[in-house]
Amino acid sequence: MPRRAVAIAAISFGTALFVIDGAIANVALPTIARDTGVSAGAVVAVVTLYQLVLVMGLLPFANLGDRLGHRRLYQLGQVIFLVASAASLLVTGFASLLAVRVGQALGAGMALSVSAGMLRSIYPAKSLGSGLGINSVTVASANALAPTLGGFIVGHADWRWVFCAAAPFAILSILLGRSLPEPKPVPGHFDWQGGIWSALTIGAIIGGIELAAHSAELRIPGAAMIVGGIVSAILLVRRERARARPVLPVDLIGRPVIGLSVLGAISGFLASASLIVLLPFRFEQGMGYSPEEVGLLILPVPLTLLVVAPLAGWLSDRIAPSLLGIAGCTLAIIGFTLIATMPAEPGWWHIAWRLSLTACGFGLFFAPNSRLIIGGAPRDRAAAAGGLLSTSRLLGQTLGASVVGVMLAMGLGLGPVPLIVAACFSAIALVCSALRLKAS
Repeated sequence: MPRRAVAIAAISFGTALFVIDGAIANVALPTIARDTGVSAGAVVAVVTLYQLVLVMGLLPFANLGDRLGHRRLYQLGQVIFLVASAASLLVTGFASLLAVRVGQALGAGMALSVSAGMLRSIYPAKSLGSGLGINSVTVASANALAPTLGGFIVGHADWRWVFCAAAPFAILSILLGRSLPEPKPVPGHFDWQGGIWSALTIGAIIGGIELAAHSAELRIPGAAMIVGGIVSAILLVRRERARARPVLPVDLIGRPVIGLSVLGAISGFLASASLIVLLPFRFEQGMGYSPEEVGLLILPVPLTLLVVAPLAGWLSDRIAPSLLGIAGCTLAIIGFTLIATMPAEPGWWHIAWRLSLTACGFGLFFAPNSRLIIGGAPRDRAAAAGGLLSTSRLLGQTLGASVVGVMLAMGLGLGPVPLIVAACFSAIALVCSALRLKAS
């Protein structure tokens, strides 16, 4: 202190930057489609391409950060993001917009790949859980701000400004960035072959999932991409096992506590993303609420997370994180069951307390689970652990959205089936927490 406080502010502004940028574009999609003359199905690529490029780069960039230096890569990513954001104001068509989004995703991937590793260096070991809890508050706040900010910009200005809305956070983070830690870079050359192989493997799996879930005509090519990605992953794991600092961190996944935490993270994020994607359809189409009312009905989720996430992080420094994970997953399962069995025409209170209970469960699970992934890795592999955590989050969220999309296409989305499926994935996260407690 006080350098630590400034570093916390720098990393918080950086986190808010990329969370807002990842979520704000959704509001502008109808306007973009109308202005650029593309279909409603095609315009979704503005979001999906960004997410795909981002998740493809996380693990390779984390490994590259060990070679270049964490702070250097973090700030380089922010500069690239700023340049791409400025270029968005010059966009003249849909193709140029997609090129800008690729640039933003590359910058975001560079920064996010090492942000969790820097968090570990900012906070002392005894306070790492509290630090991750504070970071969770930043994420929840930015997620809550993004739709409102995006709607205001689209309603009062050119839609291109949506892609510059988060730029001030990048500027603030860069100005405060001198306070960020900078561990000594690891000597040696970056494994370009492993990095490209890892990116293409993850891209094939997630891209295949997106194609299979959102386009009936492309389900067979999507399934082929998934199978090819899985085969590639098996071959890549065999290759990476022989390397001292693998791009795909099989050395970390092989540790029972970290491996179970990663599987729990994917399952937990899948379940929570399913809920967030499902609720607007369930409330608006299934229960007859207006879009304005839907926004208010979902509000208990981020509000609960704002309170529970930092508390869970603080508790994880004092109580076994696996116990908190078991308690959180239990609450989430109960919450999903209660939402699935709601009356046909529930009042706002009946909805609010059920959503708040479910969000409380996830709040108790995520920060302690993340603490075990980041804190369980050797200090010189903190960036790899952070990239693994971010990849798990994005993979779980992508799978969750795809699961809901498939069920909506099958006519099952407005009933209890998606909630039961989400409860089952919460149960997988609970089992991971219980096995991890035994292993530790």
